[in-house]
Amino acid sequence: MKLKKELRVAISGKSGCGNTTVSTLLSQELGIKLINYTFRQLAAEKGLTLAQVIENAKNDDFYDKYVDTHQVELAEKESCVLGSRLAIWMLKIADLKVYLYASDETRAGRVFNREGGDLAEIARFTAMRDSEDSRRYKKLYEIDNNKYDFADLIIDTANYSPEQIVDLILNELEKRGFIEK
Repeated sequence: MKLKKELRVAISGKSGCGNTTVSTLLSQELGIKLINYTFRQLAAEKGLTLAQVIENAKNDDFYDKYVDTHQVELAEKESCVLGSRLAIWMLKIADLKVYLYASDETRAGRVFNREGGDLAEIARFTAMRDSEDSRRYKKLYEIDNNKYDFADLIIDTANYSPEQIVDLILNELEKRGFIEK
């Protein structure tokens, strides 16, 4: 795999769509940096749970603004894959914008498989998280994260393995002249 020029790929999707897995695999295939700075990393840095950060973010814009601006600043410095909820909206200079989609049931099932717990509770938590994310993005940035039709690629992740999704993205990058296989 050879990059023909500097490259920034933005990958977005709701929780449980495979953003982290696909972003990680793609960055490895391309040999470029992965940027996936999320509430989960911020929670770990602050010694909080993910649920606490989500709760705090309801009333304190610091959490969203820090995560969003920090990751864009990192992505603007070098070739990378930026995987985040808002990557395709926030990284204006992205060369390829990819939106990963999956049904609510598929996403909850993936979170359950990854973390265990009670499937019904995970589905409720995921729905609450989606709702809170959408509310905050609209308030902070006037972004409707349910409108992603401008993305260069929209992939229903229920239909493909992570490796197949990476192949779809690599094929698109090759077609656009960014890489040579």
